[in-house]
Amino acid sequence: MTPDSTLLHSLAQQVGTPFWLYDSSVIRQRIADIRFLTEGEGIQARFAMKACPATKILREMKENGIWIDAVSGNEVLRALHAGYAPGNNPPQVCFTADVFRDNALQVVLEHGILPNVGSPGMIAELARAGYQGPISIRVNPGFGHGHVNSCDTGGPSSKHGIWFEDLAETARSAARAGIRVVMLHSHIGSGPKFQELHENLTRLAAEFAELLPQFPGVEAVSLGGGIPHNYRDPNVQIPLEPLQRMFADCREKLCAAAGRPIRLEIEPGRYYVAPGCSLITKVTDIKQTRTNEKGQGATFAMVDAGFVDLVRPAMYGSYHRIDVVGKDVAHAECESIVVAGPLCESGDIFTRDESELLVPRLLPKMEPGDLLSIRDAGAYGYAMSSNYNSIGRAPQLWLEADGTVETMSRRETLADLLRAEG
Repeated sequence: MTPDSTLLHSLAQQVGTPFWLYDSSVIRQRIADIRFLTEGEGIQARFAMKACPATKILREMKENGIWIDAVSGNEVLRALHAGYAPGNNPPQVCFTADVFRDNALQVVLEHGILPNVGSPGMIAELARAGYQGPISIRVNPGFGHGHVNSCDTGGPSSKHGIWFEDLAETARSAARAGIRVVMLHSHIGSGPKFQELHENLTRLAAEFAELLPQFPGVEAVSLGGGIPHNYRDPNVQIPLEPLQRMFADCREKLCAAAGRPIRLEIEPGRYYVAPGCSLITKVTDIKQTRTNEKGQGATFAMVDAGFVDLVRPAMYGSYHRIDVVGKDVAHAECESIVVAGPLCESGDIFTRDESELLVPRLLPKMEPGDLLSIRDAGAYGYAMSSNYNSIGRAPQLWLEADGTVETMSRRETLADLLRAEG
């Protein structure tokens, strides 16, 4: 459902701008997609909650039988707050990290959370803390493909996981500490294309099949996340049926290699939530720079959202579709314009590329007071927002299919920001 302009302007009057608006119907459809992919026997989906850890989202996942992959102690506690059960049987919540930071080790010990260790030294830390429960091992299989070059999650340039050639020694370290290895995990990304996803995951499953005889206690293998979302064209997404068949084939091969039933896990993050949220912001001014001797010059739409809200364009040059609320690009007079935020940072631009160059967008002509909808902002949007410039994080709203709106979180105040300072 695309919210109409009347609703968006009404919400802007009520809560101010910017604000986040989640569309329940889109998120529930994406959850249904993942449930379809895991319909086969012995296949379990998790949600990489770092993509969007809001309690409302976590409860939607829990209601649909989706388990959780957490990457900090507080993420584990957020999942438990949302209703997930502690303990390892079954491991509804898994903690994945390369470092035990802050309260993470304590949370694992107190709540019986399955730790998915990404560095060999973490096993020694668990042993010193007296932990004798099961663990998962995150493997760096020697290859991988992130959504941009700076996000490789596997291969020689990746910090994540234990190098595949060091697994035998890691297994011996765990055995000496009396710690059982019950799961092998890897997350290698996928790139934006289905063929890359298919080839990477098939290759990963084959490598795990070769490793399984070395780990007689392993009960599950996780192929990680990496199911892509097409940010540029929402009508062109990955085909689900071939992916479902691939997961079933991968599990069959793993079970055959192990000689016993093996649970296959996947843990998408962005796929569930990316298209289900928009950042709504207001145009405050339109201004121009004059063309110089190099032919440079631009028209800027100044808006009240910035990279404190949505950092992906500034950090990665990521593309997000932008709509001018109430104006159809097919029927309105358009202009090439740069959309820029309020921060005292030259990189606070929503229309730029990976090379940090301005990329004007052809959009309907705007005027102060217009609302913009920055689309597909549900994954790593609010989750990566910050209080830079002492700006409070924007409110999150939840739109039901019947048109009712619920507040998921309010706008942060200065009192919220100062509370930790005493």
